[in-house]
Amino acid sequence: MEPYDTATVLTRVLTSGVVMSIEKNDRELPGLERVLKKHAKRANAVLLNSGTAAVHAALVGLGVGHGDEITQPGLDDKTAAFLSWLGVSVRDGGPATFDRISLTGDTTADLAPFAAASTAPALVVDLTGLGFGPAAAVLTDDATAWAKGERLKIFGAYDLRTMWTQEEADADLVPGVQFNYRLSPLVAACARMALTKVAQPAGAAS
Repeated sequence: MEPYDTATVLTRVLTSGVVMSIEKNDRELPGLERVLKKHAKRANAVLLNSGTAAVHAALVGLGVGHGDEITQPGLDDKTAAFLSWLGVSVRDGGPATFDRISLTGDTTADLAPFAAASTAPALVVDLTGLGFGPAAAVLTDDATAWAKGERLKIFGAYDLRTMWTQEEADADLVPGVQFNYRLSPLVAACARMALTKVAQPAGAAS
C-alpha cells in the first residue's frame, strides 16, 4: 500500500471516532470480513489480533481442546510449541485439521487459489505480513465453528452483540477461558485496503 493510501485510511478511521472493536458503530471490521469471505469463498470470518490467536480460534471452533490430538502436516516450531502449551498433541499422517497461509503485500492474490484448493474445515489467514500490525482471520463455512471462535476472542462474559444488553444469547458457546484477541479497526481498515487492491487493474486509483 502506498503511504498516501495508508494516511487516507487512518484519517478516515480516526475522524470517525470509532477506534475500538467493541463499539457498535464500527464498520471497518465487518468490511474486512466481507473482503476475506469474498476472496476465500467462505461463509464466515473471525477476525483476530495475531496468527497464534487465529490458530487457537480455529481449534476451539472445531471442538479441539486440552487433551485432544490432531493431524497437522508441516507444522512450524512456533505453532507446535503453542499447541503443546494448549495441551493439544499432534501426530503425523492424515489430513490437516486447519490450513494456513501467511500473506504479504506481494502475495495477497494467493488467498483465492489457496482457499479454493483447501479441504480443511478451517482456514487460518495470517495478515501480519501486510505490514500494519499483527492481524489474522479464521475462515470457515461451519457456522458453529465461527460462533465458537467469536466467543473465544471476547475477554468477558458477553459477545459483541450482547455486551450492551448484558443478556447472554448463547450460553452453550462460552468457552472456559476467553482472551482479548480482538482486532483493532485501524489495522482492519488498512488490511482491507491492501486486500481490495488485489481486484483492481494495474494503475487503477484507490
